[in-house]
Amino acid sequence: MKNNNTEWIDCNNTEWIDYKEIFSEIAIELQSLPSAGKVASYIPELDHIDGEKLGIHLITTNNIHYSIGDSKERFSIQSISKVFSLAMAIDLEGTDLWDRVGIEPSGTAFNSLVQLEHEKGVPRNPFINAGAIVVCDVLASHFQNPRKEIIEFIRKLTGKKNINYSSEVAESERRTGYRNRAVTCLMKEFGNIKNKVSDVLDLYFDLCSIEMSCEELAQAFAFLSNSGANPLTGEVIVSMSHSKRINAIMQLCGFYDEAGEFAFKVGLPGKSGVGGGIVAVHPGKYSIAVWSPKLNKKGNSYIGMKILESLTTKTNLSIF
Repeated sequence: MKNNNTEWIDCNNTEWIDYKEIFSEIAIELQSLPSAGKVASYIPELDHIDGEKLGIHLITTNNIHYSIGDSKERFSIQSISKVFSLAMAIDLEGTDLWDRVGIEPSGTAFNSLVQLEHEKGVPRNPFINAGAIVVCDVLASHFQNPRKEIIEFIRKLTGKKNINYSSEVAESERRTGYRNRAVTCLMKEFGNIKNKVSDVLDLYFDLCSIEMSCEELAQAFAFLSNSGANPLTGEVIVSMSHSKRINAIMQLCGFYDEAGEFAFKVGLPGKSGVGGGIVAVHPGKYSIAVWSPKLNKKGNSYIGMKILESLTTKTNLSIF
């Protein structure tokens, strides 16, 4: 793992924090951790990833960067992409969106059929599979080419024109996504999917296949650390109110069945993906992305969770 340029970052306007020292300490701590976790194998394309990869990138709201490791290497961001689709949908639908998808932690598996049937086809939140599929249905209703709109939205956030979908990962998910098909058909039966099931699923599988680096993810999430405005350009991406609500949903629902533990140990809004990435934001201060492909039993990056816990412990800064 190699260090890039070091910066001193003013995270709360009253205290200077030396991130060179903090990340050096974290790197030493990681050496004593057991090689725990497994790369996601239920999506065949992800099973080929080197589990020892590790990247970290942090960006402050005044656009100061700090990174170590494989922070520029792109990987499959998987469920992290659901934050982007949610930001687009909430901007289009406003409060009407919550008539079709809830804002509560699920309490069951992220791909549960039982809870979905009990609640008559209305998913608990936008980050479980069913909820993200409803959000894709919303985008498919608003845009003639939602696939293009999503990737252009992300490119605008990062300033990178070559971010794209992975056709190999998307096809891998299509071949194995039987439960997602079942979830979508069930919601269609309840009237909560308006477009063709096949079209909505194709969009969902593409959404989850997007590949980005830690540097790009930290930049893409920076608007959520800056009251909805992209600090790179000053452009308002979502309103301050919508930014607050997206952060709240990330805090409550961003980590599958480990959201409570993440809030307890880390204390930041964030979102994980089974590709091994985690993005977290400290509103008003910074956004950070970490990548380590080996997952714990809850489906979150084992090392990534440890890094973020250590970061907020050493800085004594969280939203709480």
